[in-house]
Amino acid sequence: MTQTPRPPSTYRDAGVDIEAGDALVEAIKPHAKATTRPGVMGGLGGFGALFDLRAAGFVDPVLVSCTDGVGTKLLAAIETGLHDTVGIDLVAMCVNDLIVQGAEPLFFLDYFATGRLDVADAARVVAGIAEGCQRSGCALVGGETAEMPGLYEAGHYDLAGFSVGAAERSALLPKAVRAGDALIGLRGSGVHSNGFSLVRRIVSASGLGWDAPAPFAPGQTLGAALLTPTRLYVTPVLALHRAGLVQAAAHITGGGLPGNLPRVLPEGFGAAIDGSAWTPDPVFAWLAQAGQVASEEMLRVFNCGIGMVIVTGEPEAAMRMLEEAGEQPVRIGSIEPGTGVRFTRPVSFS
Repeated sequence: MTQTPRPPSTYRDAGVDIEAGDALVEAIKPHAKATTRPGVMGGLGGFGALFDLRAAGFVDPVLVSCTDGVGTKLLAAIETGLHDTVGIDLVAMCVNDLIVQGAEPLFFLDYFATGRLDVADAARVVAGIAEGCQRSGCALVGGETAEMPGLYEAGHYDLAGFSVGAAERSALLPKAVRAGDALIGLRGSGVHSNGFSLVRRIVSASGLGWDAPAPFAPGQTLGAALLTPTRLYVTPVLALHRAGLVQAAAHITGGGLPGNLPRVLPEGFGAAIDGSAWTPDPVFAWLAQAGQVASEEMLRVFNCGIGMVIVTGEPEAAMRMLEEAGEQPVRIGSIEPGTGVRFTRPVSFS
């Protein structure tokens, strides 16, 4: 019996569209080009990216590298169709970790994985990445787009970011932390990119849809308000560091103040924090009330309004410099002998 010949199989039949990938590269080239900075060699399209540290002005550099993602905040972006700002989150989660080492962000690479590539949505994500890079002074030098049908649900994608920075050996942080040094908090921009599994659980239990008015942000939908991107702290922190006013710094991510501040303190030192020194953003009061989340759990999961902490021996000069730069710094406590974080007054979420 003669069998009818089957038509030849293609990669597209299997769910991978090479032409779509090529179209995305062309769409993002202008965004990447806008992020160029001294030290960048070449452009997109090669097998690797080159960077000249001497051209960037370094004499005795130490490289610092970080990688991170956006977590389940991506599900909020996917479910709302708001893809324009999660790229900023991706950059912020990486470069904010670089600067607490005293490093200047130099270049960034992204990894975008999906089941079926939607060029328009992916381009919006990468445009956000490029915006984050521009605002951080680092170049978007490359990345990878992976189309993996069967691994991701329809319309879903994942992101990973990789950032490399450098610091002169003598400028690495932390250094010379002493008892009595002041803790200065820099305000956040809401939830940032941590705790979204709990955030989504609370939103679901509240009965509110992403398009409902945000109870804590008049004029915004709940989805748009919760997708406010993570603050980029590169400019104020590096300016303060270059002025010799930083002994240590901590990026307040998952784990909150109790989990992140001790990571930059020498053995034998802890922190005393006055939780009444600032009022958490309204989103945190709503999360605590709507989710019936205890204060201890709020502090362990979220930044609760303080996205970056500076340790300084010259608080007056540091506060003045930050205020002149348009920041709203808060003196939240001091370094003391001991371990961990001790709250001298509680943080109020009412």
